[in-house]
Amino acid sequence: MTESQSPSHTPNEEEQTSQQSNKLPDIPLEIISDEEMALIEAAFSAAATRSLVSSPSRAHFQNNVRSIKSITLLSKRSFSGCGSQSDPLVVDVEDSGRLMSSQKRNRVVDSLLHRFRRKRGLSVTDITATEWCEKKMEYTLLCGKPEKTKAMKAGSIRHEALEQEVIKKVKVHVASAEDVWALKFLNFIVGANQLLFDGLTRELPLVGFAEGVWMVGIIDEIRMPKGQSDAYPMLVDTKTRVRASLPSEPQRRNGRLQLMCYKHLWDSLVADEFPSRQFFGFFSLNPYHILSAEIRENTAKCGFPAETLTDMLRYSRNTWCMLPPAHEQLLLRYELQEDQSLLGEDQFEYDLDWVKGQIKSSLEVWRGEREASFTPEDERWKCRSCKFASECPASNCGSPRRKDTEG
Repeated sequence: MTESQSPSHTPNEEEQTSQQSNKLPDIPLEIISDEEMALIEAAFSAAATRSLVSSPSRAHFQNNVRSIKSITLLSKRSFSGCGSQSDPLVVDVEDSGRLMSSQKRNRVVDSLLHRFRRKRGLSVTDITATEWCEKKMEYTLLCGKPEKTKAMKAGSIRHEALEQEVIKKVKVHVASAEDVWALKFLNFIVGANQLLFDGLTRELPLVGFAEGVWMVGIIDEIRMPKGQSDAYPMLVDTKTRVRASLPSEPQRRNGRLQLMCYKHLWDSLVADEFPSRQFFGFFSLNPYHILSAEIRENTAKCGFPAETLTDMLRYSRNTWCMLPPAHEQLLLRYELQEDQSLLGEDQFEYDLDWVKGQIKSSLEVWRGEREASFTPEDERWKCRSCKFASECPASNCGSPRRKDTEG
């Protein structure tokens, strides 16, 4: 196998993601205390008594709902130690600590991150999908991915063609999770060597620890001038368009976020910020598991014979140390699907604070720290192409202004 050859396996990562996403999700449970339940029941009893005297109006019902919500919030504040000494809802500090710990554990178990990305990590597309519309991302996890549109299929075909221009795929049989990860590391090493020698590689897999979570991704394209010792790799992503026009600003923003996430992961790797012990633990991997014969044979052909996943990680670390940080300038390319002609390019500068803020905001939803938000009102045109528009209240809050969903 030459340096430009990249092993692949079946099923691929997308198929595994699809299979896991199609599983029926567990129904989350909200745990409340006996005191909180008693207050809610009292509120319902009072509302029921009033309904015997006069028929409730819509406003009356809404007021009752607000009252129940207020009581629930009041009881939660009391449990956290914010009530007065005369407040009958105040509980012992030790009991309060146990209650909050229990509630925190339940929130973690029921979070989207735990239910759908446990032992797998978040993908960069998980982050960009959350930025595009948090509610759509949530619906997709709970109800399953929508079918690919014709434009999406055409985009996938184009990316495969671009990959085949510089990489020859070789099928490799994998028999364990350790084999799968060894193959990812092998593909990274092969791609990095191609970048250093040829100045170009595509579809490079990444894994890294960022903002407290494990993240994975695949970079479309990386360019680096050959023969320049002080050169920095430029990360590139190609988007395809049905219409001969550039995308709207929200789409450009989403594309910029994607590339910035890739640079964030790349830079953490080349800085050797990779906690190996946490990696093996999070993904439930045996560092000393003997890799399959095919994997060992392919690593030997590439010049770095590996017996275990620990060996592969050591070779990967050696490769990361040879690479410089990615260029501060990132590039988005827009092509017309019909003939692959270039519509335009968006070159922009990396903003570390912004991308970290975007990741942290997405993680608030994934970790269950807050509810998923609807897309902003000035971007409700996104609802026109959303599979879940008929179920989502946001799509009925106003007519979308425009439709621009390609890329």
